Amino acid sequence: MPFSAKVKLWHKVDRSGSHVNLASLLLYIKGGSSIFAGEITGQLIAMENGSNLDTPYALIDGAASESANVFEELQKQYSILADKSLTIEQRLNAFELIIDSEIGDTSLIRAKSLERELSIRQLFLKFEGGNPTGTQKDRIAFAQCQDALRRGFDALTLATCGNYGVACALAAKYAGLKCVIFIPDSYQTKRIDEMQELGAEIRREPGDYEDSVAASQLFAETSDSYDANPGGKNTSLQLRAYGEIAKEIYDELRDAPRIVAAPVSNGTMLAGIYKGFLSLYRRGKTSRMPLIVAGSAFGKNPIILAYLQQKQTCEDLDREQIKETSINEPLVNWHSFDGDLALEGIYGSHGWAANVSDQRMVSLSRLIREKEGLMVLPASTAGLAALLQAPNPGMIQNDRFVVILTSRK
Repeated sequence: MPFSAKVKLWHKVDRSGSHVNLASLLLYIKGGSSIFAGEITGQLIAMENGSNLDTPYALIDGAASESANVFEELQKQYSILADKSLTIEQRLNAFELIIDSEIGDTSLIRAKSLERELSIRQLFLKFEGGNPTGTQKDRIAFAQCQDALRRGFDALTLATCGNYGVACALAAKYAGLKCVIFIPDSYQTKRIDEMQELGAEIRREPGDYEDSVAASQLFAETSDSYDANPGGKNTSLQLRAYGEIAKEIYDELRDAPRIVAAPVSNGTMLAGIYKGFLSLYRRGKTSRMPLIVAGSAFGKNPIILAYLQQKQTCEDLDREQIKETSINEPLVNWHSFDGDLALEGIYGSHGWAANVSDQRMVSLSRLIREKEGLMVLPASTAGLAALLQAPNPGMIQNDRFVVILTSRK
């Protein structure tokens, strides 16, 4: 399959000379009208011993491994998935291989330049931009398409503001499923063209995001399609998929960090990360639970307002008072579908939540680009902004802290 590749490589060696694996090779493969972005992480490159960097998969001791044609293998799996004459087991095995190869295992980057700017030590950026469509949404999109394929569905449906729609369109394309996406009329997401290029059917719905979710849920019931919306029967599956983020952080740090901070909208990702760490702690893998910190658009998210008012459950906001901007659109809603689960994670970990202005998010995304060379979605910096609003400044000193970020699309 013909392809073009753009390469971005981050690599650092700490002061003792030991290797810090921050390598992330992003390859964008274009074939026909479809675009698939894959990430290969984990190459150990010997910087100190003069090994040949042109050697495929150069190892830290200078030895060379056999070069495997990853792309030929992936293309083989795509062909298997497209062949509906094969058994479900064969197609599921192919889809599982794609998930293992392409989804998750995103980079955890020690942000030393940002540390100096913000006066925090050991700040790590969990960059979800390494997923195929650039956000953490790929995790639940591929998990649900795998579930839909296993259960014999021919189509799935969802509502989106943008990123989730692209993730599901891509996952559905490779699973051989029809994808019907509902988008509010008022939303002007730049990613609609991507969804359509990937074969998704777009339906514009009057009203707001919550109205589109309701329309998609009704469509699922009447058309026997898989309901991939938040807050439904598949919530536990979505939580497990996001729980992988906690496991990946543990794999890198070998313990839980002091704090994990993330942006919130519906609250599903935050709740999944909390439950992922809770599972690790209960099994004795970590010595502690991290504090869970949430940030979202100023005054426009039920999770944040519930915490600030010390309420145990989320309450719907006045939808007439919710105004989206190009910056806060991924975060705002008047009803957080998994808000109570996210609130449970914040309270259960003794964390906190904070409002964040558009100006602050733009400022932080610019700072991350200048100091760390990462192009991040401004809305994804809401977690970092909330981290910096610690109730006690001593809470963000002399420990390890992880912030969840996504790429700018």
